[in-house]
Amino acid sequence: MSLKSIHFTFLFFVFTAYIFAQNREFNGLEMNLGNLHRLSNAESRSISPENFTGEKGKGGMAIPDPNAPRNTANATHAARDLGQGWKVNPFVRIEPGETFTMAEIEGPGAIQHIWMTPTGNWRFSIIRIYWDDETEPSVECPIGHFFGMGWNEYAPLSSMPVTVNPGSAFNCYWVMPFRKKCKITMTNVNDADPMTLYYQIDYTLTDVPEDAAYFHAQFRRTKVNETSDYTIVDGIKGEGHYVGVYMAWQVNNNGWWGEGEIKFFMDGDKKFPTIIGTGTEDYFCGSYNFDRQGKYVTFTTPYAGLVQVLPPDITYKSGQRFGLYRWHIMDPIRFKKDLRITIQDLGWRHGGRYLKQLSDISSVCFWYQSEPHAKFPQLPDWQQLELN
Repeated sequence: MSLKSIHFTFLFFVFTAYIFAQNREFNGLEMNLGNLHRLSNAESRSISPENFTGEKGKGGMAIPDPNAPRNTANATHAARDLGQGWKVNPFVRIEPGETFTMAEIEGPGAIQHIWMTPTGNWRFSIIRIYWDDETEPSVECPIGHFFGMGWNEYAPLSSMPVTVNPGSAFNCYWVMPFRKKCKITMTNVNDADPMTLYYQIDYTLTDVPEDAAYFHAQFRRTKVNETSDYTIVDGIKGEGHYVGVYMAWQVNNNGWWGEGEIKFFMDGDKKFPTIIGTGTEDYFCGSYNFDRQGKYVTFTTPYAGLVQVLPPDITYKSGQRFGLYRWHIMDPIRFKKDLRITIQDLGWRHGGRYLKQLSDISSVCFWYQSEPHAKFPQLPDWQQLELN
């Protein structure tokens, strides 16, 4: 072999090794069709009632046993003929007032997908997520609101980070990186009824970039006759970016209800915001009252939707109810020091004048930020979460 051939062969192997090393440097996050072909040293894991720890080679080990500890062999009766490995513990039961730890994960890594189908009242099931060594949650809200189903009724929802599929399958694709650990709990605040929970938490163990912020979600509710200037979130301190909101809105006035402007007060803004909208339906990427030929038209898209329109009936349901979402995935609203977001509850009255309304509004605000975060307001008890 000539010296030139040896030199070429050497360069080829160096280049191949470089490309291979580059592939292996990919941490497996920020997934999309454009990088789906890339290899990575990231490790895929999943936690469910069939593998509470997510450990390698530890799934489906439950043994049918009517005397097994609670929530370790819940489908014993169904699996009694087939035995171990045949869907012995696919769900858990959470008693009234009980907090169940769904997952505890040692990092670094990231949650990539959560699926669940909870029974019972979705306003009475509270999800909390803690990052690293936190004692206060970074996520705290009713599970129905977290997945865009704040009225405790199913509707199909098809968006980028959240989907809801028949019959009541909740899916979340928000990427949630953590460095030390992650803890996820579910609390059943219902004072009378237990809940059944099927769930799966898919995550990856991998390096997390230095500039990766932590995922947050906070619930708010303002009941009737309190204010016409609704606060979506307040008191956020630190650097981060707002990525969206879900709102459950019950209107208690006649006529069009969505003239209110959303306002983003950031980095020291006081009386006047830096970013302001032009109307409620405009912010949720619709127009002209979501009205076609005199009727509301629901829609669900990757980034925004009017996912529910629930009219009153002639017996027990009063007030028109709406479910809306807006995700700022391509246009996150970035802040350096602080953030407060409000939206006006505004309709029309006689003579073409604006009307300050008194609606029943609740919401979940979603954002990423560096830690530590400011402590959340106290979550309402079940009496204040209840639909009435």
